[in-house]
Amino acid sequence: MKQPHINCNSQDVQDLVIVCGDPARVTRIAALGSNPRHISTNREFTVYETTYNHHLITVCSTGIGGVSALIALEELIHCGAKSIIRVGSAGALQTELKLGDIIVVEGAVRHDGASAAYIEPAYPAIADFSLSAKLSQYLANQQTRFASGLIRSHDSFYTDQEQQICAHWSKLGLLGADMETSALLTLGRLRGIKVAAVLCTVVEYQADLEASIAEYKDSDQLLLQSETNASSAALAALTMS
Repeated sequence: MKQPHINCNSQDVQDLVIVCGDPARVTRIAALGSNPRHISTNREFTVYETTYNHHLITVCSTGIGGVSALIALEELIHCGAKSIIRVGSAGALQTELKLGDIIVVEGAVRHDGASAAYIEPAYPAIADFSLSAKLSQYLANQQTRFASGLIRSHDSFYTDQEQQICAHWSKLGLLGADMETSALLTLGRLRGIKVAAVLCTVVEYQADLEASIAEYKDSDQLLLQSETNASSAALAALTMS
């Protein structure tokens, strides 16, 4: 039976999966493998299949935020997904992280509302160690700039206290912030599925938001290369023995 949102069944989804927010990113990730094939498109969910290191891999977009990300994750799991890596974007919370740098997530502060619908806030959002180690191994071997550590996932870029919130978590050593990872890590643990995340830095810490968005648009080549680096790491990590 096809899942109602990703419009896939168990024959359409492999046990190795990459998820990302942007549907346009799905086609770019799939193109890094061989024989990319479109499976389905419905709302924010676009699904492709690709082959990498002789393994079939599903690539699925989740849209923005934890709510739609967990819809995708639940339905992917229903179709047989076992190991899942998020390739995403993050705003830096440390000045050492520059545009294009990669973050391998070890765990996340759960400031998203989606995971709270499943389990109380004290339950930790922890990445699968084996997948995270393989991501780091690949990036180190490729001599790609990256950092491993904690991030914060939240539900809005535009709260009135955003600067104070970011300053607080920066002082506590968090590397960056996104909107999906904590929900995905939490549900992965609850469902017994391996989930990890590798994020591209798209906004530097303490940069003006509007200026950063403009810089983001003007840094297409740098950020596309960062996306390729993160995507290649995810493909390699999923297929390492």
